Amino acid sequence: MYTAVDGARVPIRMWADPASVEDQAMRQLHNVANLPWVHGVAVMPDVHYGKGATVGSVIAMRDAVSPAAVGVDIGCGMSAVRTSLTAADLPDDLGKLRRRIESAVPVGFGLHKTPVNPAKVHGVGGWDAFWKQFAELHTGVQELHDRAARQIGSLGGGNHFIEVCLDDGGRVWLMLHSGSRNIGKELAERHMAVARKLPHNADLPDPDLAVFVAGTPEMQAYRRDLFWAQDYAARNRATMVALVKQAVRDELPQVSFDDAISCHHNYVAEETYDGVELLVTRKGAIRAGSGDLGIIPGSMGTGSYIVRGLGNDSSFQSASHGAGRRMSRNKAKKLFTADDLAAQTAGVECRKDSGVVDEIPAAYKDIETVIRAQTDLVEVVAHLKQVVCVKG
Repeated sequence: MYTAVDGARVPIRMWADPASVEDQAMRQLHNVANLPWVHGVAVMPDVHYGKGATVGSVIAMRDAVSPAAVGVDIGCGMSAVRTSLTAADLPDDLGKLRRRIESAVPVGFGLHKTPVNPAKVHGVGGWDAFWKQFAELHTGVQELHDRAARQIGSLGGGNHFIEVCLDDGGRVWLMLHSGSRNIGKELAERHMAVARKLPHNADLPDPDLAVFVAGTPEMQAYRRDLFWAQDYAARNRATMVALVKQAVRDELPQVSFDDAISCHHNYVAEETYDGVELLVTRKGAIRAGSGDLGIIPGSMGTGSYIVRGLGNDSSFQSASHGAGRRMSRNKAKKLFTADDLAAQTAGVECRKDSGVVDEIPAAYKDIETVIRAQTDLVEVVAHLKQVVCVKG
């Protein structure tokens, strides 16, 4: 159940312990809740400080949207696929499987030499129409068409990952986390810069909370680019799923796959609550409508959950997007070493070098606690534990 935090124009409903939320994040939440366009704010148990708006927040606005409440990785989210394999089918040495995946999917700043053939991405159509829309996007990104095309089917860095996991019954799952790559970031930052200069945003407590309002050309342009980038992110994940499935098939040809589960967790949706049509931004939150399947990952050494939404309107039918960071990347790098990372990822075939120390499990909140805090938002379908983790 949530805790109502007063002191703002609209209530802040928190599925986190308010005492555990850092002061910076609480100030951000109050800043958001005092905006005149905001209908309500729901805060997930993985909440932490972000740029403009907190990560792990759901913000419902009337006739307005704040790009910072979406984030710069527009459409970032998760995909998961259950396979026919069991733990007994996996080789004792998982290094070869990890290398196959890393060979199939560029990581970090990497991109494909040529765009992935859309025919490989079964069940996803409309590619020609999708790319034709590129010419209508913000003029500042027009030179990025080739890069955007070759980054479809690439992972990125930071907290993005591809994993091979086992559920509690021993079934093998594939899971990945990524978003709209550089093109989403470029679009987001350009529109944020436009929003900051609009007169109605002059007196905001935080300039990063600048909004677009309905009926303006700036809002129309942002919505066009936003929804395109969300589609890009979904297509990026679908392409990676296809590439990872093929990598697994090359190593274990007997495999078959269930349909993928996929969900955004940095995005905007048009939804109705309290009889009011709203623009709902989820920044570090997934939709958890009644029956909706979602994915809530932990860190690279712990585990993840497949969940089913319960349709709780108090949270705007939302749930957390993961464990959530409990310390910054810089702090993690100062506190921990590669040896610490190796110890905390024992039993997982993954990078264990200083380049990913900022992703060490200790830098994240406890995923079990996060799941327990939202039993009125989701029910657990499956618990997964990674055995292979590919990082950027």
